[in-house]
Amino acid sequence: MTSKNISSNRALPVSVARILKIAGLVITLAALFDILMVAMPYQFGDRQWQIDFVTSFVDRGIVPLVGIVLFLTGCGVDSGANGLEPAEGSGRRAIWQDPRFWAMALSSLLGLVYVLAFPLHLYNVGQANQAALEEVDKQVSAAETQLSDQVTQEVDTRRQQISQLMAASNEQVSQLIAGGQLTQEQADKIKEFKAKPDSVEPFLTQQEDELRKQVKTQIEVRKKTALETRKTDDLKSGLRIGIGSLLLAIGFMTVGWAGLRSLRQS
Repeated sequence: MTSKNISSNRALPVSVARILKIAGLVITLAALFDILMVAMPYQFGDRQWQIDFVTSFVDRGIVPLVGIVLFLTGCGVDSGANGLEPAEGSGRRAIWQDPRFWAMALSSLLGLVYVLAFPLHLYNVGQANQAALEEVDKQVSAAETQLSDQVTQEVDTRRQQISQLMAASNEQVSQLIAGGQLTQEQADKIKEFKAKPDSVEPFLTQQEDELRKQVKTQIEVRKKTALETRKTDDLKSGLRIGIGSLLLAIGFMTVGWAGLRSLRQS
């Protein structure tokens, strides 16, 4: 085989290696830059910021992993094409002078970060859930106070209406029935109140109790719905981000540590 043929056979792998290395480098740097930009403005002490950052960090984690693998693949193709193993008696480069070392070191570092992100995210989600429960309790307490005041106002309004109707003549009551402003059942009730004025307050007390039971039921339903929704969201977030973080940690560490061990041996 002539030197021209040998050069031609080597040209394609070298070109492929260069493309893979450039693509891997661009993908990795672009992904890391995107993660850093999404996290702005940085608020390291804010729990919600930490949750959002870890979420975006995990959601975008597969991209730098693919970039590092492409870069290392390109280095491997380049090694096979050019024969990077030094000849007998020749000097060897220090390991840190090999570009593969930095790619593997970055992979190992990212793997460690993803390992640490797993418990941090679970802790923050748990704390956020506890804070949310306390906020729901505050909202429920405020709603109970507000609705209780509304019930009191409603009962006072009904008391005034009953007093006005009791003071009205039978002809006026008949006109209200004819105009659809009063039902026959309500008119009969007004007659009972006129006959027994002392029955008004027990009736209003019963009405108030029923209204308060309705309000209490509504608040309990709203509280239960809010708690179940929050619990489901936190569980989904914890599982999705937690498992994703562990898988990415395994992927990055496998690439980084196995690669570094192989590089040291060579």
